[in-house]
Amino acid sequence: MVQIKTREQIAKMREAGLVVAAIHAATREAAVPGATTKDLDQVARKVLAEHNAKPNFLGYGGFPATICTSVNEVVVHGIPSDDVVLKDGDVISIDCGAIIDGWHGDAAYTAFVGSGHAPELVELSRVTEESMWAGIAAMKQGNRLVDVSRAIETYIRRQPKPGGGRYGIIEDYGGHGIGTEMHMDPHLLNYVDRRRGKGPKLVPGFCLAIEPMVSLGTPKTEVLEDDWTVVTTDGTWSSHWEHSVALTEEGPLVLTSPDGGKGKLAELGITAAPDPLG
Repeated sequence: MVQIKTREQIAKMREAGLVVAAIHAATREAAVPGATTKDLDQVARKVLAEHNAKPNFLGYGGFPATICTSVNEVVVHGIPSDDVVLKDGDVISIDCGAIIDGWHGDAAYTAFVGSGHAPELVELSRVTEESMWAGIAAMKQGNRLVDVSRAIETYIRRQPKPGGGRYGIIEDYGGHGIGTEMHMDPHLLNYVDRRRGKGPKLVPGFCLAIEPMVSLGTPKTEVLEDDWTVVTTDGTWSSHWEHSVALTEEGPLVLTSPDGGKGKLAELGITAAPDPLG
């Protein structure tokens, strides 16, 4: 069952989304050479406390931290640790969430640590982020879930990969519904699988966490012995971008973007829904 939200509930999710945006800003600033991923987790905890918000990752299925810190070949669910020290040239994806009055926000971004990153890594992150926005732009009344998947996959497949070959669209993980829980129906693939059909129709009140994960090589992953850390099977580096998005009568509202998605959606010829928080 897909949970359809009222305007008032979407406003609460917007509150949670703005806390997530604040965590992103603080952790991005702190992701410098010499910092540990545990340091970044502490930064996120501080932001949550300042906003009287609860973490939705900590304790989820036994996850031991407030955020996921996924470095280089780690795709998702990296556990913050004092042993993981960021180095110049690293790429880190930070995934985090917040709860306000029982309503969830969830988003992720990829950041470059230090300088001197290879052009193919910069392009990988750009392609992943832009494919997320292509998926957000497909959140229109009358579309179906598969249209979001198709928009993400189509954008990625149309981008030439430096050095040739194709980007790996991670197969085992994708987006999801979000609301009174962090992960809810429906599951959102980042590619089209015709065996799954078209999926539900998108209507006002439909909320999705749209999150493409893309590697420079394989779409295949494996989970390490800690039962959380997901890495590419060929060791190629990856990127992960995510926003929580609500579809309203006035269009999409990017709940975890500081401006509600207004600026980026305007570039795509789409008018973002008004911010319910003013």
